[in-house]
Order: sequence, then structure tokens, then C-alpha cells
Amino acid sequence: MKITVDTPLKTPLGDKAARSLADHLDLHTAGDLIYHFPRRYDERGQHTDIRSLAVGEQVTVLAQVRATNVKPMRARQDKMLEVTVEDGAGGLLLLTFFGRRQIWRERDLRPGRWGLFAGKVTEFRGRRQLNSPEYQLLAGEDDAAGEVEEFAGALIPVYPAAAAVPTWVIARCVRLVLDTLEPPEDPLPAAVRAERNLAPLGAALREVHRPSSRGALMSARRRLKWDEAFAVQLTLVQRKARSASWPASPRPRREDGLLGAFDRTLPFELTRGQRAVGEEIAVDLASPHPMHRLLQGEVGSGKTLVAARAMLQVVDSGGQAAMLAPTEVLAAQHYRNLCDLLGPLGRAGELDSAPEATGVALVTGSLGVAARRSVLARVASGEAGVVVGTHALLSEGVDFADLGLVVVDEQHRFGVEQRDALRAKAAQPPHVLVMTATPIPRTVAMTVFGDLETSTLVELPRGRSPIASHVVPAMEKPAYLDRAWRRVREEVAAGHQAYVVCPRIGAVESEEDAPPAERAESARRPPLAVLDVAPLLTEGPLHGLRIGVLHGRLPADEKDTVMRRFGAGELDVLVATTVIEVGVDVPNATVMIVMDADRFGVSQLHQLRGRVGRGSAPGLCLLVTEATEATPARVRLDAVASTTDGFRLAELDLEQRREGDVLGAAQSGHRSHLRLLSLLRDEKLIQEARAEAEALVAQDPELTGHPALAASVAALVDEERAEYLGKG
Repeated sequence: MKITVDTPLKTPLGDKAARSLADHLDLHTAGDLIYHFPRRYDERGQHTDIRSLAVGEQVTVLAQVRATNVKPMRARQDKMLEVTVEDGAGGLLLLTFFGRRQIWRERDLRPGRWGLFAGKVTEFRGRRQLNSPEYQLLAGEDDAAGEVEEFAGALIPVYPAAAAVPTWVIARCVRLVLDTLEPPEDPLPAAVRAERNLAPLGAALREVHRPSSRGALMSARRRLKWDEAFAVQLTLVQRKARSASWPASPRPRREDGLLGAFDRTLPFELTRGQRAVGEEIAVDLASPHPMHRLLQGEVGSGKTLVAARAMLQVVDSGGQAAMLAPTEVLAAQHYRNLCDLLGPLGRAGELDSAPEATGVALVTGSLGVAARRSVLARVASGEAGVVVGTHALLSEGVDFADLGLVVVDEQHRFGVEQRDALRAKAAQPPHVLVMTATPIPRTVAMTVFGDLETSTLVELPRGRSPIASHVVPAMEKPAYLDRAWRRVREEVAAGHQAYVVCPRIGAVESEEDAPPAERAESARRPPLAVLDVAPLLTEGPLHGLRIGVLHGRLPADEKDTVMRRFGAGELDVLVATTVIEVGVDVPNATVMIVMDADRFGVSQLHQLRGRVGRGSAPGLCLLVTEATEATPARVRLDAVASTTDGFRLAELDLEQRREGDVLGAAQSGHRSHLRLLSLLRDEKLIQEARAEAEALVAQDPELTGHPALAASVAALVDEERAEYLGKG
């Protein structure tokens, strides 16, 4: 009986296997399983690099048995089996099986046998091991009786798996489904397939799971990557075409207005980049179609000033501008910065205001009833031309007189629904400026922000100081950590201030129970916490310094008080979480110590260190870690320390995490649909897909002449993800 991609898995596999795949891997139909692609392909004799395995990671390794050893267990009158396997490059891994009933495996796991071994990586006395792993032995030339059909070929698919569903079980299920699957209709137009020399879909799906050769596998993967890239690019090109047809209120620049007065009062010159980007934005704002522009630039490149000038252009035209910030700390910081920048131009209604002044308002969730009523009245009447706020701006009861521009700061922190809620407060679609301090590689911008015009600020304003970064290996060289604390004291003695950043606020609720076995894993210690580190520093290496604490659980007024005291120089050291990651601007802070730096992402570390060196004195960022040399975590930190090139670090960040997250899988809670496409390695393919998408949408904007393709795009980039792509 033939099945289709929509057939429930219980039809070809039975209830038990189907339930297991659904419960552990969220695979429900034949299509779900067929699109659950192998993450890699192993070959006997080809090493897995056991030395790169991380403790706590769930892994599947291809390795060869080197030795077995039955040993008594000290804790009780019993025995255990130790099996040493090697990856082919000298990397050794210990497999441990506890209890007399497991000793029979010694006959099974004979030296010389190759197998796939799956389990959680633990460490005991410096040796990597898997406790009671699942395994599947591969057929040997002298072992015809044990031959396993799905592993008989040279290329062995290794799937994203779960402890309860190892890779060889998935391979067996895939084989059963492929044997009865009716290949889906190929959605790609025949002309595109021929022009780009792409394999048919049915053949590609078969070869990606059971490759007949390396060449056939490469051809299959290229076709399936093309499907992913084409679906994303079609979605973005369609959205861009639709938004170009929407009406918006033009907001042209006036030479005699607020913006002109502001420019004349600036105590410094704009950089070339700020002037050029300002011109691009000014032209967009004067258009009768809504601007959708991404403004990216390094920390300190002057994005806020560019955004302020855009907001003033909109106010000059009779409209209002809103800036949406992800935290109250950042919203308050933007509000203070804008008030300082504008001076009398932002104090409409006050005695010292300029004639052309507008009002600046701050809307946050912590406002009292009377203050909230007052500020909302100013926003609704249009008296406040510039409005800064957190998610509170989105709530019911916040009304604008004429919302003309929405500036979204640190876009990755907002969900799509939240951005839409703010846009819906305008009578016509407002212009949108998205700002990010996390540099985005070109192919990521093309794939995620493909319907936004992109502007980049690359130069730093004059007066910004360089930042030196160093890794402090606390386990290998404890004296280096002592020196780091002395360095903080030296900076404070010189009249400067310091940050100490920790990954967590306080203690975890409950620690994981230790495994009962004698050879239990040595669990990785919990990340360091602000509430633990601050008192240790107060009583220890930073005794006598004025230390403050800042984290997300503090009430808003306390957070604001701490930041004000730090900004005023009343505190020497601020021990904080990543709540200081963006927007916090204290020019007198010159040194930052990041504890457990390996627990942070590359982009996050780059953002954090941008908090120092913001004045005339050079900045210093010390990355404290227990990660040992040559481990992936240490390599990542060494890379961060070696360069301040945010674009290079963004590429490194992308290389080291799942690229599919850029489609918003983490935000939507669904599996990502970028399964094969690499945004860094497949740049040429993405450009080809973009060109084909633009040509096709120009001829057939809604894909009405290509129903199979439209359905395929909808499946690969569902509406929620399309919205995420469209807003960035």
C-alpha cells in the first residue's frame, strides 16, 4: 500500500514506534519523518573526534572497540564492564555497564568491532565516558550473520535523535516509510529546475537518507537546500512587493523646523556614516509608502543619534515618533539620552523651552496611576511628539494623535505580535526603523531581513576609546583572576568604575540529583550568580569599594536608583546580569569582568564589552572562564578576545549555533525549517534563490499559477514564521 507525506506514521510503522517518534521527536506524519534529515554521515575508519565532545551533551559517535575489562565494584559485591572505544584519530571514550547482568556484552563488544554508540557524555577522573549507552554494531566482513541492512552501505546517516529513540531506530523507520512512500509532487517550476540543474524532489528525498554515492548525496542536499532558500526568499520578496503598495503619510524634511534647530545645536560633527544613513532615512520618510529599514551598527556607532534625527523629522511634519525598548532600564536610558540631546528643544510647555520644542514622554509599566494618566494624556493629544517606552506602549489605553514612525531598539527581543500591536496604533501604516547593535552577516540579512532596506554604521564617533579584551583562565592560572581583581581596584583608584557581569541572578531552585551509580558523572557546577558573587567581592578582593547590584528582578524604581547612582559615580562597581547588555551608557566605566564568560554567546559578549571604553579612557574586558584550552568554549572566547570586528564575530556566532534559529524557531516554539541551509556556506545558492524569487513574483505576485509551489512555501515558512521574517 502506497502512503503519502500526510499519512500518519502509525500506518507504516505501527502504534508503538509512531508514538515514540511523536513523543520524543515531534514527528507525526510520513512527511515529518522524511524531512527529518540526517545531521551528518559517518564512514567506518572516519573519526568522530571524541576529544571535542562536551560533558552533558547527548551524542552518537561512530567508533571501534579497542579493549574490554570486567572489574569489581567497590560499593557493593557486584561487577561492571568497561569498554574502551576509539574514534580513529586517537580519541578514546570509555563505555561503562553496571551489574553482573551486563557482563554478557563483553562477548558482543569484541575488540575490532565498529559501532554507533549513543548516550550522555560524562567525565570521571579526567576521562570522557558514556554510562550504559545504547549501541548498534555495524557489520564486519567476517560477520555476515550480524549484518544490519541500513548500515551496510559506506555512508551511515546519523540523525538528530533522542535518548529513547537512537539514530539507528530512526534509520529503520525511514527505510520502512521510503519503501512505501508516494513521492510528493515537485513544486519547483520545471524551468527553474532545468536552469539551476536541480535534482527531482523524490530522488533528492531518497538519496539524502540512503545515499548511493557521495555525488548523489551532494546533489540531493543541494536540491533540498534550494527548496528552503527559495521558500524564504519568495516569502520576503512577496512581503516587500505588498508593503511597497501600502499607503503611508509622507513625512518630508523641513529646513526651518525642529530637526534643523537640533542640528545647529550639536556640539560635534556627525560622522560620514551618520550623514549618509540620515539621508537614506530622510528620503524614505518623505515617501508615500512606509519605510522598512534595518539600521545596524557596532555598539557606540551613534545609532541613537540617527534615530533621534529621524524622529524629529516626523515631528516637524506634524506626526509623532515612538521608540520601543526591551527593558525599563534601557527605556529610561533612552529617555534620559533624548532629553539630554534635545535640551530646550524637548521641553515643550516648560519655562526654558525653545519656540519649536516638542515634548518627550516615557511610558513604562511601573508608572503610578496619576503619572500614567498624565503622560498618556500628553501622548494622546500629540503634545509629546517623542514617546519612549517598553511593552507598556502596546497596552490598551495608550493612544497616539498621529503615529508616524516606530523605532524598535534591539529587535531580537520583541515578538512579532508586540511589534504589530504598536503599528496598529497608527491610522495608516507608520514608517518603521529597526535598530540592532549585533552586526549581521550579509547572507543572514538577505535571508532574515530580506524585505527591509539595510543601512550600516561602520565608523565610531571621534572620542571613543579602544577596548582590549583578554581571557582569564581561572582554573589553569588562578593568579590571573587575583590580578583581575587588583586591576579593578587600580581603575577605581584612578577615578574610574567597573562592571562585574554574572550569568544568573540567584541560586537555582533545586540541584539535579546525583546519579546513584558509583561512576556517576561529575555534574557541571551551576553558573555564578549576582546575589552570590556580590557579597563575596564585598568581603573579599573588592573590600572597601562601593558595590551596587543590578538585575531584572529588582523593582523598577530600585533599578533606576542603582543606575542613577552608578552613572553619578556614587558606586565604584556594579555587579549585574545582562540587564546592562544594551543601551547603558556610563563613560566613566573602564573595566568589565565577565564571570563564567563561556556561558554567554559570542554576540552577547560583544554587546557587553561595548559598555566600557565609552569615554576618553581606554576600556578593558576580562573574560573569566574555567574552560580549558582547545575546547570549543575556550576557542570561542579566544576569538572574542582577538577581535572587535562585530561582523566577524557574528559569523563565528552563526557557525557555532543552530542556524535554523534565525527563522524564529525559538520564538515560535516550533521546530526550525532551516534544516540544511547554511547561511554562511550557501551564500551563492541564497543569491540564486533570491534572483529566481524576484523574477517569479514579478510575473506572478501571489503564485496563483504555481499552486504546488505556494503550498510548499506555506509549509516551509508558515504564517507565523513569515511574519517573523517580515519584521526581523
